[in-house]
Amino acid sequence: MTSATKAINAADVTNQNQLIKRVTKVVALGVVLNPLNSSMISVALFDIQSSFGIQIATVTWLITCFYLAATVGQPLMGKLADLFGARLIFSIGVGLVILSSILSIWTASFGWLLFCRVLQAFGTTTAYPAGLAIIRSLSQGMEKNNNYASSLGLISITANVMAAFGPTIGGLLVAYISWKAIFWINVPIAVIVLLLTWIWIPKDKKNPTIKRKGILRIIDLPGIIMFSSMLISLTLFLSYLKNGFQWWSLILSVLSAIILVLREIKIAKPFLDVKMLVSNIRLVSVFAQFTGLNIVFYALFFGLPMWLGQVKGYDPQIAGFIMLPFAGLGVLTTPIAVRMIQRFSHRPVIILGCAVLVIGTLLLLILGSKTPVILILIVAAIIGIPNGLNNLGLSTAMYSYAKPEETGVASGLFQTCRSVGSILSTSLLGLTFGGSVTTSGLHTIAIIATTISAGLLVISLSRKLT
Repeated sequence: MTSATKAINAADVTNQNQLIKRVTKVVALGVVLNPLNSSMISVALFDIQSSFGIQIATVTWLITCFYLAATVGQPLMGKLADLFGARLIFSIGVGLVILSSILSIWTASFGWLLFCRVLQAFGTTTAYPAGLAIIRSLSQGMEKNNNYASSLGLISITANVMAAFGPTIGGLLVAYISWKAIFWINVPIAVIVLLLTWIWIPKDKKNPTIKRKGILRIIDLPGIIMFSSMLISLTLFLSYLKNGFQWWSLILSVLSAIILVLREIKIAKPFLDVKMLVSNIRLVSVFAQFTGLNIVFYALFFGLPMWLGQVKGYDPQIAGFIMLPFAGLGVLTTPIAVRMIQRFSHRPVIILGCAVLVIGTLLLLILGSKTPVILILIVAAIIGIPNGLNNLGLSTAMYSYAKPEETGVASGLFQTCRSVGSILSTSLLGLTFGGSVTTSGLHTIAIIATTISAGLLVISLSRKLT
């Protein structure tokens, strides 16, 4: 190879890296819409309840339906991105955000607002799986450089920041404008994302299989229905676990899972490739670890503020300040995780994150009604450190173990694990705290969290699984 050829190749690599950086910024901005809309709604519920004259139990369906739709929508949109083109599905998702946000502003009934919220969930959950599929397609042949860790790191940071500050942004919008502002704020962001998508992201390559087969056959509609039935019924069972066992939902979930597996192993193009999952034990391990990680994270993310308010007697503003290290340090450790992955790979990052998580959850056992605030801040900070390490480490592992043509659906399933983990955590809180929040209840959660964290550490140390 001549020096001139080498120079041309180097220039091509540089240009491709610059393109990936621009595309990553667009994807990160698109991903922001999901944590923003899942968190802002929490501070607008009472105003929406008053506006429509409904009960608080009814208005909370705005949260429940969002998570239900997102749980199903993430792998579905990922599958569609793999089949029909990631740029196209990414654009459709952003378009759904714009449409649902505009309709929400002028909706005349709560039922229509609920419908718009479901559309919004499908739209916002498209960005992550479709976005990672776009980045993967542009990074073909460049994986050895570990540059994708930087892309995943930026996406992780923006998502975590927006999840942490979403309630604050929502509170300001509701206080100074109205609850409708939490919907129309999406429109300018989504429009910018859509314009940048058309300008910066290359067009999709045509999939020849689309021409030869019917669309419904390609997307495996029966598989989607069974998968949706399994997840929705499981979510309902877990959500109402604190009120007693809803056996019908559990039975429906198990039956749907059995039918899904029996069907998917027999067809050529399944929605959920069971054979692929069985043969790729490392990818399944990543999904299991991410589910466990989110059980611990959300149990503490929701549980600690409850304990700070009920037991320590802090007002919401003080409790929120104390929780800042928990959310903030995860953002700060993400760039460190990026450097470690680029130098050593994702495995040491996951091991370190799980080890610190074991220490942090154990330290929760020293907290009590007389614990000084400085000690609580230290414990919250230690627990917050693994957020950036584990989130980025596991997302990088998922990216590495998934086949390029299955990046969309694998990313969607990865995000579904987050939703399932958060639902399991709320069930854990309901069963542990029951009618009142106590220090003994917090310690019970700490023991369970430590046990899960120790299990995650053992898995991360196993070379067969990581």
